[in-house]
Amino acid sequence: MRIVIPLFDRFTALDAVGPYEVLKFLPGAEILFVAARSGPVRDVPKWLAVTADATFAETDACDVLLVPGGPGARGLLENEELLTWIRRMHQGSTWTTSVCTGSLLLAAAGLLEGLTATTHWAAVDVLESFGATYTPERVVSQGKIVTAAGVSSGIDMALTLAARIADQTTAEAIQLAIEYDPQPPFDAGSPIKAPQAAKDLLVKGIR
Repeated sequence: MRIVIPLFDRFTALDAVGPYEVLKFLPGAEILFVAARSGPVRDVPKWLAVTADATFAETDACDVLLVPGGPGARGLLENEELLTWIRRMHQGSTWTTSVCTGSLLLAAAGLLEGLTATTHWAAVDVLESFGATYTPERVVSQGKIVTAAGVSSGIDMALTLAARIADQTTAEAIQLAIEYDPQPPFDAGSPIKAPQAAKDLLVKGIR
């Protein structure tokens, strides 16, 4: 089972690495990181590099397509080379998935028009501009397309997918293996619940 994760400059590391850490446990899983060029691809703010072992041109099929997001995604919404590749991979995939603003790339490729989907809360307007209907759920399934909300929800999505590909017991075993038992110290993980001071700091820029 080939799981392909495309990378691009200024992707968000956890969008890719979180689901990877889950899906790598699936029986028969082969995970391939790909990019426009093989070699290291930097996240935002360019402190972490993930190696792409193949290029888009060299990768023509997969069972699972997993598109991460990140600040760099918005700059690729008119990149026809990438969008054409996403469409081609989707045609033969069993599952097409995204995390965070990775759903914007699926939408720009025309895959979400008329569907319900999710994304990072700060990108709702862009998602809906491509004809999708936003919902604030962490994981949204529409046929073989599964979208996840912001960053950390990619782990939820991957566990959901693991249960569908294998079974619930396998997914639960993976969850136990990574000890995914969220108990956040603060209740500030959504714009509805976050205090105004946290929102103001985010707008100004945390770094």
